[in-house]
Amino acid sequence: MDTERKLTEFILNTKYEDLPPEPLKIMRTVILTVLGTIVAGATDPAAEKALDQVKEWGGGKEATVLVHGVRAPAYNAAFVNGVMARALDFCDAIQPGMHVGSTAIPTGLASAELAGGCSGRDFLTAITIGTEVACRINAVSTYDGFDPTGICAVFASTAVAGRLLGLNADQMHNAMALAFNRSAGSFQCNVEGAQGVLLIQGFTAQNALMCAQLARRGLTGPKNFIEGTFGYFHLFAKDSRDTERVAGDLGKRFELSKILFKKYPSCGLTQSSTAVTLELVAEKGLAPEDIERIEVRVQPFVYNMVGHFELGNNPKVNAQYSIPYCIASALLRKSCILRHFDEPSVREPEIMYLVDKVQVTGDPELNSLQMCAIRMRVTTKDRKVYDKSMDIAPGFPGNPLTQEDHMARFRDCMSYASKPLPEENVEKLVDMVNNIEKVDDVRSLIPLLV
Repeated sequence: MDTERKLTEFILNTKYEDLPPEPLKIMRTVILTVLGTIVAGATDPAAEKALDQVKEWGGGKEATVLVHGVRAPAYNAAFVNGVMARALDFCDAIQPGMHVGSTAIPTGLASAELAGGCSGRDFLTAITIGTEVACRINAVSTYDGFDPTGICAVFASTAVAGRLLGLNADQMHNAMALAFNRSAGSFQCNVEGAQGVLLIQGFTAQNALMCAQLARRGLTGPKNFIEGTFGYFHLFAKDSRDTERVAGDLGKRFELSKILFKKYPSCGLTQSSTAVTLELVAEKGLAPEDIERIEVRVQPFVYNMVGHFELGNNPKVNAQYSIPYCIASALLRKSCILRHFDEPSVREPEIMYLVDKVQVTGDPELNSLQMCAIRMRVTTKDRKVYDKSMDIAPGFPGNPLTQEDHMARFRDCMSYASKPLPEENVEKLVDMVNNIEKVDDVRSLIPLLV
């Protein structure tokens, strides 16, 4: 039980002053990123249906569904805000696919409202600590088809909720243990383009608040939820019991430094394909009519996840999780922004024509590289051949986005939103997040977001 104890102590006892500047900087960027995606994703069909259901469920008016201004029980407000945050797949992530900010931020805001407020400094501290815990557990996981968001991000949001709700050591331990029993989710949603991929984000935020509140009532979970016979190490780490990776050097080594920020609004595993295509368009002046075929090699896992394109009931999700679509769209439009994944854009006839020219294969020789590594060969109708490689996609560790890139992402979210914020609110929001340690009560962000 030593690992569980160390994590609980880290969650409860770490102060703002104990955290180095770099992880705090990363988490400020996560907060702004997620607030942007919430605004942009507020009217996505999945988010609106989730909101309709929450309205029907009713209950206490504890916390705010952002943008819409609806008040609901805190765990249900966090649920809808989580779905909105993930709806456009433009949020932060960490390999091999955990989306942690879109769970932690909605949970944190709902918890702050439920608790009657908290300072911006306390909010940032809780978000940083919770995210670090989940990133450490993620680092030892072997998901093998399980969705890392549903399996692991729940630990981040539960730590955030527990800290902001003032849980004691026993309660926090039980909250995290109960969260372990809520770990669930499969990548089959991603492969099929099912809206479950968005709902999983909401479930993890919802589950976190439920677990924290139930633990505060005295309900218990398994004490050995990580190290136990049937604990996390056994179920999701294939019995690789790397206690040092999970609980060593807490507060000194930060796994959250590996968080990635997408430059383009689609699955992280498609980022390299979009970037390489846009580079070839800029360098060689390639046009859609020039293309005979495009051959792409990626890791076998990446091929299984995003190496295909088939229109189903949710064209936006189908496109977000498709290398062939992302290549065709970048080639046709010479850019990649949110509206390129709307259904009319996805169904455009010329896109379908170009998609058929893209062949993706899984190459085990790339397994030694980062998951985003790609090898592309473009053959034109006049028999010219262009080869292009990328080992690290923009926004991934080792190839960070610039501050200008981050703001361009945020501005794309603001301009895309069907229910846009007033420009003066946008400017205040950016300023408050950039200086969140100076905010007296983090709930003051909420009026800017409705």
